Amino acid sequence: MISDVLKVFRGLSNKDFRILTGIEMGMKHFEWVPVEDMNKYTKLPVDKLAYRLKKLVGNKLVVRTFQPYEGYQIYFEGYDALALNTFVKRKTITAIGDEIGVGKESVVFEAIKEPELAIGDPIPVIIKFHREGRTSFKQVKRTREHIGDREHFSWIYAARLAAQREFDILSTLYPKVSVPRPVGHNRHAIVMELAKGSVLVKTKLLNPEWYLDEIIRQVKLTYSLGIIHADLSEYNIFVSEDGIELIDWPQYISTIHPNADELLKRDVSNVLTHFDRKYGVKRDLEELLREIKAAGVTAEEAAEEAAETETETEIASKEIAETGAESEAEGANIIR
Repeated sequence: MISDVLKVFRGLSNKDFRILTGIEMGMKHFEWVPVEDMNKYTKLPVDKLAYRLKKLVGNKLVVRTFQPYEGYQIYFEGYDALALNTFVKRKTITAIGDEIGVGKESVVFEAIKEPELAIGDPIPVIIKFHREGRTSFKQVKRTREHIGDREHFSWIYAARLAAQREFDILSTLYPKVSVPRPVGHNRHAIVMELAKGSVLVKTKLLNPEWYLDEIIRQVKLTYSLGIIHADLSEYNIFVSEDGIELIDWPQYISTIHPNADELLKRDVSNVLTHFDRKYGVKRDLEELLREIKAAGVTAEEAAEEAAETETETEIASKEIAETGAESEAEGANIIR
């Protein structure tokens, strides 16, 4: 639980973060990082390393096994601490608040970012911690094409690639498409501006036809850029007086994906079903699909965009461990 991480965060030192980073690096090669290898990663004397490892295990940031050898893993709590430490040092956030959303594959917290100019007001943001692989890594491998056929691949890689993938697509779409503005990314976590309004499924609209038209317009804009959300429904659309915002993008696909037509149809069908069921607003599915596809990019442009995105994701998968001065600085204070 991130709330447990926050309780111990202020007490973590640069040496603790060095150990967590060392285990993170070691997990590229081992399921359980052997204690003998920890000196190589951390450069700490054996006695000091043993003391701090015991403390990290007690704080539930590190997990230890003695079979078939003494080895260590960081789990999500340790990974959360590393990401939070980087965000604070970069001044991506200055305070973290309450949990505002949780799902099988992510947990979302409210936070504050200081304004770019000293005279401005603090900016409300959210931190989305990806949790892919937490319940079943094998299931994640079956349903996430960006993981591919990698054999030695843990939840760290799954969650980190999902976050990188979502941050990249938000950066590509914003501000052309109405999505939250991406602010920062580290490991398995993304900082983005707070989506305006409230989630569609929990909102009673006074003018549902206008909002439906706006959702379809945003889907059309996205398609024109060669992208399909692929997981769109009333649960990841925010509505406000200003319009709508589409959230939750880690499952997006290119318009040249083999299942593009099927997934686009599912996205639009989900939206139409909600408006029909809740408001009696009906639209012709096939006609809308033709309109959306008419706005599509050429096959060559879509292929080029897909290739660039694939390259970016592959690069991200090779940069699993973030070392250097950032990871060794003293843990900054995060306040509630």
